[in-house]
Amino acid sequence: MTRILGHNYIGGQRSALGTVKLQSVDAETGEALPHDFYQATPEEVDAAAKAAALAYPAYRHLSAERRAQFLEAIADELDALGDAFVTLVCRETALPAARIIGERGRTSGQMRLFAKVLRRGDFYGARIDQALPERQPLPRPDLRQYRIGLGPVAVFGASNFPLAFSTAGGDTAAALAAGCPVVFKAHSGHMATAEQVADAIVRAAQKTGMPTGVFNMIYGAGVGEALVKHPAIQAVGFTGSLKGGRALCDMAAARAQPIPVFAEMSSINPVIVLPQALQERTETIARGLSASVVQGCGQFCTNPGLVIGIRSPQFSAFLKLLADMMADQPAQTMLNAGTLGSYGKGLQKLSGHPGIEHLAGKPQQGHQAQPQLFKADVSLLINGDKVLQEEVFGPTTVVVEVADQAQLHAALNGLHGQLTATILGEQADFEQFGELTALLEQKVGRILINGYPTGVEVCDSMVHGGPYPATSDARGTSVGTLAIDRFLRPVCFQNYPDNLLPEALQNANPLGIQRLVDGKPSRDAI
Repeated sequence: MTRILGHNYIGGQRSALGTVKLQSVDAETGEALPHDFYQATPEEVDAAAKAAALAYPAYRHLSAERRAQFLEAIADELDALGDAFVTLVCRETALPAARIIGERGRTSGQMRLFAKVLRRGDFYGARIDQALPERQPLPRPDLRQYRIGLGPVAVFGASNFPLAFSTAGGDTAAALAAGCPVVFKAHSGHMATAEQVADAIVRAAQKTGMPTGVFNMIYGAGVGEALVKHPAIQAVGFTGSLKGGRALCDMAAARAQPIPVFAEMSSINPVIVLPQALQERTETIARGLSASVVQGCGQFCTNPGLVIGIRSPQFSAFLKLLADMMADQPAQTMLNAGTLGSYGKGLQKLSGHPGIEHLAGKPQQGHQAQPQLFKADVSLLINGDKVLQEEVFGPTTVVVEVADQAQLHAALNGLHGQLTATILGEQADFEQFGELTALLEQKVGRILINGYPTGVEVCDSMVHGGPYPATSDARGTSVGTLAIDRFLRPVCFQNYPDNLLPEALQNANPLGIQRLVDGKPSRDAI
């Protein structure tokens, strides 16, 4: 493991011009770790953005194969980060070693998956409409379209996934795959981890001959605003709170040149428990649901924060069993003191609301989070009460009991946008409640049947996004290969000579990719 300097990464160089020093801490003990990190100055933020802008023309013109080799080299470097690195991440986050090892594999796997996307070539979105000179009343020109990277992308690290949603995480992987240099804002909760991963990316860039400035990283509080407002930055990737994401969206929209912000922010991920499922497997559902709520101390954006069921003796029995199981769940250490403080404030809002009853959970004390269970009156959901719309980030969930199928619809219609929704049911339930899918499609990005939302597969078909406030732009995803679409834009060439066209659009199809030619998919030359 290389020595930690705490200097910013700018254009292939390390920089520490500022006087403000930050320290990372041991998440379990609060003890300061023996590393100083230098907050980026306004001049360093400017230099990082300009370094990315300088790298952009050369980087975007590299072949997809060259970019794929870069991503694979990053993956190899990540896999080579050994036991000392895992120990460091555990100290900064209080996450167990098995989780970090798995997340390291997911992070390198994301890089390799995007390398496959680049070699597959469908990201180009190549479309060709050949000229029709004899068409009446007017001839059609030759028109050809493909997609290019937007330009430099600012990426903000997430607190809860120090690897998979951070320095070399999904946003960075998607941006680099699209041909966009990255300026990464390190999360204050795991700065030493960020430095080790940044070193891995820089080593990979050097080994594969990437342009200087293809990856940059800055430290510090308050540097994000200057980064988002910098004219060189053309898009933003963010995972975090609704307040933080919304602030970035507003900054980006207020620029002289507005830019897109792809922010994953707040989701309570409702779980709908249908009657026949409860009739047949009450205990199994209670056990699976309680395990999902407390998994990773509830520090997943897909944590099930709302459980909805229809009033019945079975549902009452289920609720009692769930309360018993939640009461037995042990306290866990959260990512950092700030996260624990936010969790405590969220619990206070729930427990202090007259329409909400506390069902299970020990009082919060010390530096660990106690799992909690609440029950809320359905009117709060139907009437859009904010307390049930806001995510409480931690090991807690709220149960809502509805009177019947009609009230279930009203409750779901009252929900804001979500990342996920889960239906727990049997065949008879799906026949009786068949309309739920069409309703939930309007509310969420991913609908599950008989599972739990806390596992997010990294693949071509995954959607990790959803209507606001789950994300700022429901047309994208931050997990899976579709994530590359966020950082691409289409360009059309009209009546271009073949030798001047990009390879993806040339008649001979030298890349061998599938293209839409005169309305028909084809890999053939034309």
